[in-house]
Amino acid sequence: MKKLFSNKIAVSLLAITLLSGCKNLFDEPNIQSNPNAVTDVDVATLLSGTLVGVAELHEDTDVRIAAIWAGQLNGLSRQHQGYADYIVSAGNFSWDPLYPVASQARLIQIKADAAGDKWTKGVGQVLEALLIAKATDFYGDVPYSQAFDDVKYPTPVFDKQADVYKALLATLSSAIENLSAPAGLSFSAQDFIYKGNVSKWIKAANTLKARLYLHMGDYTNALASATAGISSTADDALIPHGGSQGIDANLNYVFFKLNRPGDTGFDGAYLPKLLQLRSNSANTKTNETALYNHYIKVGITATGSLDPNVVDGAFTTDAPHPLLTYYENQLIIAESQARLGDNTIALAALNQVRSGLASGYINGKTISATGRKYDAYVLDDFGPSGLANSNNYASVQTALLYEIITQRYTVLLMQYEAFNDVRRLEKATPLVQLPIPLYTGSQKPERFIYPQSEVNTNPNVPKPIADQFQKLPIYQ
Repeated sequence: MKKLFSNKIAVSLLAITLLSGCKNLFDEPNIQSNPNAVTDVDVATLLSGTLVGVAELHEDTDVRIAAIWAGQLNGLSRQHQGYADYIVSAGNFSWDPLYPVASQARLIQIKADAAGDKWTKGVGQVLEALLIAKATDFYGDVPYSQAFDDVKYPTPVFDKQADVYKALLATLSSAIENLSAPAGLSFSAQDFIYKGNVSKWIKAANTLKARLYLHMGDYTNALASATAGISSTADDALIPHGGSQGIDANLNYVFFKLNRPGDTGFDGAYLPKLLQLRSNSANTKTNETALYNHYIKVGITATGSLDPNVVDGAFTTDAPHPLLTYYENQLIIAESQARLGDNTIALAALNQVRSGLASGYINGKTISATGRKYDAYVLDDFGPSGLANSNNYASVQTALLYEIITQRYTVLLMQYEAFNDVRRLEKATPLVQLPIPLYTGSQKPERFIYPQSEVNTNPNVPKPIADQFQKLPIYQ
């Protein structure tokens, strides 16, 4: 892990590489471990480059694999067809640039401490938590406590997933405290997410805490954190994009349209079937045809094919990409309240999301008014004969949970949180799951396999090596 965790990566190279997609630059050992590499960089510049890395890591191949394994997307050709067949090995996965970018987030904190700058340190902590959360959500036990000192810990231990979650929650609590300090240095010019608005970063940190608590099944704390979380769509943490290839284009657009058209699509996936069902059912309060058309464009790569909408929908070159959103936050509140037994407040939170969707807003874009209907529900809609109880659940609570979970699935496309949902719902009580079919075989993928480079160099990798069908500890 020594190369991966080196804090001696030149920030300018990191930013240029992640923007351009030329990740092979990082295969050069001198860039990874050169003691003469640029390290004397001001914290604001370091923050800018690290944000670029965080953005890239939320639109990468790993996120596409998660979408495929959640049934939202399908792999149709070449390597991605293998992912849809659940055929992977350690060679399919890599921790580069995930851990190098996380090490940059830690370096932000070190430099901010030296400058007495609590605000920038707090943002660095949120970014670190976002990245390590991704690592543990895909792999389970991962290095964290020893991850950022390659001199002292060249082969870091793998912390238990429960301990990683505990540490991440502590990191986020510390971030909130630092961001709540009376004053800090301005970083508005370098912050393309929130333009230096620390109150929005505080809300984002609380939403991320709520997400982690939800994974743990701790609904009381999930609710408490979400209550202090992102409180409107204006506070969404969105990655901005533009029309310049190799500079600021949406990476999903680059993949779907330019690099690998036809390798992935919605043909055979569960998501389009679900959206069509919700648009053509007895539920007269819901029509998600507009959302379907926002995600899916028919016939781009072949006649009749269900392709990602790179023309005028979710995956255009300038489409913002979500990190943390108001919709996710409200749906955490809705699910937590429903599981804790307060259906009334749960429904109010769900209706807030439906109100936003009814206005046409999703992730910084506006969907068509045609085929867009999200009328407010009442509790009777989830009764035994209610229009929103298509599965004939015996209780309002269970029927309401199904609707909340379904709405999460439809709005969290290309966010790996949908893959987390598929796995955590296998053990959440009461048991409510979407009927997502397998693409092949009889086993559902539960995790990523530890990267081969790590297996080869770190004797602390857990043995035996878990395959893709072994559940993560947090979901067992």
